[in-house]
Amino acid sequence: MWLFIFRRTVVPLFLLLFSAALFAQVKNYTVTAPDGVTLAVQESGNPNGRPVIFIHGLLGSHLNWEKQTEDVQLQRYRLITFDLRGHGLSGKPQQESAYRDGRRWGDDLAAVIESSHADKPLLVGWSLGGVVITRYLEAYGDARISGAVYVDGVVELVPEQITAHPEVYRDMTASDLKTHLDGERAFLRLCFYQQPDNGTFGRLLANAALAAWPMQRAVPSISVSLEKSLRPARVPLLFIYGRHDALVNPQTSLARAKDVNPRIQSVIFDDSGHAPFMEESERFNRELKGFIERL
Repeated sequence: MWLFIFRRTVVPLFLLLFSAALFAQVKNYTVTAPDGVTLAVQESGNPNGRPVIFIHGLLGSHLNWEKQTEDVQLQRYRLITFDLRGHGLSGKPQQESAYRDGRRWGDDLAAVIESSHADKPLLVGWSLGGVVITRYLEAYGDARISGAVYVDGVVELVPEQITAHPEVYRDMTASDLKTHLDGERAFLRLCFYQQPDNGTFGRLLANAALAAWPMQRAVPSISVSLEKSLRPARVPLLFIYGRHDALVNPQTSLARAKDVNPRIQSVIFDDSGHAPFMEESERFNRELKGFIERL
């Protein structure tokens, strides 16, 4: 009798924990963009699951997505992250021209999709990551993806959609190191309605310090064409915004996106700022899991 109970309870529990530990192992490799920039890529989760590619925002890295990659429910999927050019462990060209042309960012994402052999991945882009998705769609269309989630995504880099913080952006691109770092600290504070703990914020600030200065000066000049990217898209698109976003205007951004593509779905997180995937991570992970299951 006791042997039967052991087999029915302990053994399945052991197998579940063993599987979770196996999926949690991270695979690291690099991908080369068409212009030669090296991109650092990371994979975890179930290697046979539906692929989900996470794209971080300005001054971030793949570490931004830890609350997603470490989520037990999401680990049933193949979780792919990568550091954008000029960020984290990826290459950091010193010429602003390497960042000003939005096509290069879309090409980077295409290179990750191709090199990882991700079959119909779901794209999840935060802030600047939304621009990366849009530039990918403009250049490559939606035939190779199953859908996209914009998380407080930048729709267009225009004053109507981007909240003005002239002093912060001025300091972020200053040549004086102290001014530069103080500007990046101020920018990161603006990302959150619910401020992160000191350890997390310190890691975010270290992420920001790794980011290339020429990239930060060039990013505001990236252009997008919604008529060539979002309008023809037929895959499911979900836009998630924090109600208290201090960097991107959720109302005008959503209105513009839905005007171009009325099929866009949207969700507002009432207790979040610019980073709902960190501020309300449990709800965000449930929403993401539900969206994946509906694809």
